[in-house]
Amino acid sequence: MMMVSDDCLVECKIDDDSDEYDDREEVQITTPPPPPEFASKVPTPAPKPATPSTGPATPTPTHTPSPTLPVNRDPHGINQHLKVEVSDVLAEPATPHSIDRVWLHSVVGFEKARIWTYCILSSLFAVPLAFLCGIFLALLACLHVWFVVPCIQLSNTFLPCLRSLCMCGVNVFITPFCTSLALCCSQIAVTLSNKDYHQMRNKETA
Repeated sequence: MMMVSDDCLVECKIDDDSDEYDDREEVQITTPPPPPEFASKVPTPAPKPATPSTGPATPTPTHTPSPTLPVNRDPHGINQHLKVEVSDVLAEPATPHSIDRVWLHSVVGFEKARIWTYCILSSLFAVPLAFLCGIFLALLACLHVWFVVPCIQLSNTFLPCLRSLCMCGVNVFITPFCTSLALCCSQIAVTLSNKDYHQMRNKETA
């Protein structure tokens, strides 16, 4: 039986008074290394180096820019009737059937002619016509703001007064005259005999 030396013993102070114990203080106890008699004879294995993974490397995700969406140049759909396809113009029934290559070249020629003709014409006339449309719209807006609307508002302001004057004139002068004339004419009676009727009929036939 082996005896433990005094160097391995650690003296710890024990305080029985629990009221004076402070939880905020921590007592750090340092433990000395064990004596050589109790040391293990087996050497501690060295840590193994980390082996690199043989699997395929995961590619880091890269942000690919989204494709540019076409700009909607007709958001209100005012020119939907101009969406004309080849099938709306050229159509071949089953019985009179042309050669496939002839039909293919006809379709391609139609599309190319339509696209390139529109591009050329729009390149020549789009800017001047847009300029004229802008001038015309500005002219209409100017007339509407500074002439049409003020005239309408002034008319709405002065027409009630003019209407009152007209109603007064009609009630004072025209209404009594027309009423008197109607009373006078209401007493007139016209009678026709058969002789007069036949004479009038003969004149019409002649």
